[in-house]
Amino acid sequence: MEDLYLPYRPKRRTRAAIAREKGLEPLAIWIKSLNHSKAEGRSLEEEATKYISAEKGVLTVEAALSGASDILAEEVADTAKHRTFLREYLMESGILTSRIKPDHAEGSTKFEMYRNYQTKVKTVAPHNLLALYRGETEGILEVALEFDHDAVLSYLESEEIHTKVKPVREFYRTMVQDAFDRLMKNSLITEVRTAKKQAADVESIKTFEANLRELLLAAPAGMKPTLAIDPGFRTGCKVVALDQTGQFLKYQTIFPHQSAEQRKQAARTLTDLIQTYQIELVAIGNGTAGRETDEFVKEVLKTLERKPVSVIVNEAGASVYSASEVAIAEFPDQDITVRGSVSIGRRLQDPLAELVKIDPKSIGVGQYQHDVDQKLLKKKLNETVESCVNYVGVDLNTASKELLTFVSGISASIANNIVTYRNQNGAFQSRRQLLKVPKLGPKAFEQAAGFLRIREGKNPLDNTAVHPESYSVVERIASDLNLPLHNITEIAAQLKQTDLKKYVTEAIGEPTLRDILAELEKPGRDPRAEFKYATFKEGVKEISDLKVGMELEGVVTNVANFGAFVDIGVHQDGLIHVSQLADRFVSDPKQVVKVGQVVTVRVLEVNEQLKRVSLSMRADKPAPAQNRPQKGKAQPSAATLEDLKAKFGKKDRASLYIGMKLWEAHSF
Repeated sequence: MEDLYLPYRPKRRTRAAIAREKGLEPLAIWIKSLNHSKAEGRSLEEEATKYISAEKGVLTVEAALSGASDILAEEVADTAKHRTFLREYLMESGILTSRIKPDHAEGSTKFEMYRNYQTKVKTVAPHNLLALYRGETEGILEVALEFDHDAVLSYLESEEIHTKVKPVREFYRTMVQDAFDRLMKNSLITEVRTAKKQAADVESIKTFEANLRELLLAAPAGMKPTLAIDPGFRTGCKVVALDQTGQFLKYQTIFPHQSAEQRKQAARTLTDLIQTYQIELVAIGNGTAGRETDEFVKEVLKTLERKPVSVIVNEAGASVYSASEVAIAEFPDQDITVRGSVSIGRRLQDPLAELVKIDPKSIGVGQYQHDVDQKLLKKKLNETVESCVNYVGVDLNTASKELLTFVSGISASIANNIVTYRNQNGAFQSRRQLLKVPKLGPKAFEQAAGFLRIREGKNPLDNTAVHPESYSVVERIASDLNLPLHNITEIAAQLKQTDLKKYVTEAIGEPTLRDILAELEKPGRDPRAEFKYATFKEGVKEISDLKVGMELEGVVTNVANFGAFVDIGVHQDGLIHVSQLADRFVSDPKQVVKVGQVVTVRVLEVNEQLKRVSLSMRADKPAPAQNRPQKGKAQPSAATLEDLKAKFGKKDRASLYIGMKLWEAHSF
């Protein structure tokens, strides 16, 4: 549509427009007629002489012909057919190249792999494209889209030149080249780059959405008394005690990483806090001094009879939260460090309830999130957060106003009114009480009620995903079965033997009844997975402690199109390249791993200088050198070839061929 509209789009004062103002359009039309004529007629120069006019600013024959050429060139450049063909040609055959500018020494930038880089436009990976554009924006890379210039001109000439008259053909060749080089090339390259950027943005945002969803739906450790520790060396460890609802109880700073005396004092303080507040969970931030603090805490826990569970928690975004307006409103009298510790503890108790308070871009699970379309990113991430909140459901009596805001039908002002009403009137006893909240009308209630839970309320259905408008059906079923509503699970068990069709109404169909049945089987259940945590290897705290071949347990912190990053407890996430995720071909890392997953990995390579760690999840290990067959001394046995054929068969001839070649090269 843009191409079709282009000739009619208002333009700035172009060279063609100036030529028309000088009265040269009739000359252009006359030359155009010659292009479709076999007769030679008057020469171009002879005809152009008629248009020489000092008054109009056309002083020479060359100026007249140049103006006519400008008019025809604009027509060619605005032809939708040509633009469509050339755009597709650049997409299919174009090559993206990059080089690092000369003033950046080798190995001095993070874009080193793009020093002399090239890839096809049509197959460029989204993360590579975004990296190229970021390097270009930062002034480090020069990125170009290269193509066969002669092939483009050949196409345009074949489409535009129809005459065999040599002077006209030469005029048209020059005009066509000018049309492409001056009017088409840059705009088409920009369009192709923009289209690829938009596609890369969509892929990157999809990856961000998937990672964010997994992080938000991470298994909660449970609403239990928690001790949260924000570790540090020089400034000490900031320790906060929280009750089972995440409310702040006590703050203390300890110094376990300095003198022996201070370490003993820190141990006494920690023991006192654990015993005083009946702590069941200990959350330790994974930042600076995280592993050292983890070892210190484990030493202390060994001396206790009743040992809390100690977990290292990803603290990404905690500092952002601690300085936010939300944190200031929650803890106006507390220091930033206290707020950060509280966030670490709460995200162990219930990740979803705490992480919704933080800008998703600050959580650290994105891929080039600052380079993509920010408006689209914000929209998609907000949709993801809302989807996760509504999927899990919200405890109406403990939810913050930030969490309530993501419930369908509840605006920021209504969320604030719910919290205010709760503070003034005590805990909600039923969902119907919501109708007493200012500004929460019947429509908002209809949208929100099914996602809000009331634990130990008057009606047991208020702790389920069953919507109040379906209560009457459940009550009718319970009455028919002679069971009280409080025996919800028994209702579900007996309902399986009952014909659901007799309970179908105009408002509630059989699919809805089956959803209700599934909910009644496990009322108030949390759909999130069972809580698990990684146990980091003792003695491995720094990247220098890693050895090739070492097997470690870790937690997936981010998943990108090219692989997954894993926290293995050395302050530097390791990378599992997509080729090392499984003993098979993996096209999408999200099919194998997800954020928050506990995995076992093997160290492949350690580069202390660049702080890079390569990991693998593959089970296969290379055979010892002495056991490998010598190239050229053995041939595939018939049995081996038959095995390959049986595995791949006719459906995947390419894999069969590659497999045979690999065997012959002894590269398995």
